[in-house]
Amino acid sequence: MTDTAAPLLSRLSLNQETVRQWSLPELADGCARAGLRGVGLWRAPVRAYGVAAAARLVRDAGLAVSSLCRGGFFTAEDPGERRAALADNRAAIDEAAALGTATLVLVSGGLPPGSRDLPGARERVADALAELAPYAAERGVRLALEPLHPMYAADRCVVSTLAQALDLAERFPADRVGVVVDTYHLWWDDTVGAQLARAGAADTATVTGAAGPPSRIAAFQLADWVTPLPEGVLLGRGQLGDGAVDLRWFRERVDAAGYRGPVEVEIFNPSLWSRDGAEVLEEVIARFVRHVV
Repeated sequence: MTDTAAPLLSRLSLNQETVRQWSLPELADGCARAGLRGVGLWRAPVRAYGVAAAARLVRDAGLAVSSLCRGGFFTAEDPGERRAALADNRAAIDEAAALGTATLVLVSGGLPPGSRDLPGARERVADALAELAPYAAERGVRLALEPLHPMYAADRCVVSTLAQALDLAERFPADRVGVVVDTYHLWWDDTVGAQLARAGAADTATVTGAAGPPSRIAAFQLADWVTPLPEGVLLGRGQLGDGAVDLRWFRERVDAAGYRGPVEVEIFNPSLWSRDGAEVLEEVIARFVRHVV
């Protein structure tokens, strides 16, 4: 292993969805055996296992939870639906705190049925962040707003670019609201380099969950872009190195922006889920060294 690879590998975290075929105990055991230090978790399987039990399982394996997915879906116009969404997000914040992670990933939500008002939907996201950020800060959790590729704007996420995510996040202190940089969603945008530099110019010297220079970046996730996209597009993320994304370019610029946290591999792909989980993890590590380091 090179001198460059060792510190980067120490930051490598495996998102639970990359090896969905593994149970939570298998995930903790497999990551520990592979020498990883972190795992990214999802709320549904954690709740099914039990939040306290999951926290204990991960801790006993010597792992840290790099992020919890996900909260968000703030764009409903109906007052009752908005109240329900805020209540669910408070529960997600509590779960993140119980798991010991400072990062709750938020997907904003798409347009309400019949609406074409993207700016209005984004303002409702800002309103929700304003209500939730103090609650999260009291519990040591940072809200991490994730922009998704524009193909998801109508039904999942009205925040489509890193610039849009930063415009919303910068209304709040950087230790309360940050952004997620996911290569799968952002690789196509020719302004992303400038926006990553912008994200490094955070307005606080202390950012929860990050070490080193201040950064608005709260989480960094990797997946590749492969074509043709499958029907439904959600499960089309590629293994590192199989597609069009310059992963090393992203990693270098995220590092230059002052982010020193986990580098989380998050791939939704049925072809990976059909394989042995340990084999997939071994491949992820090898691809990380080849294409990200």
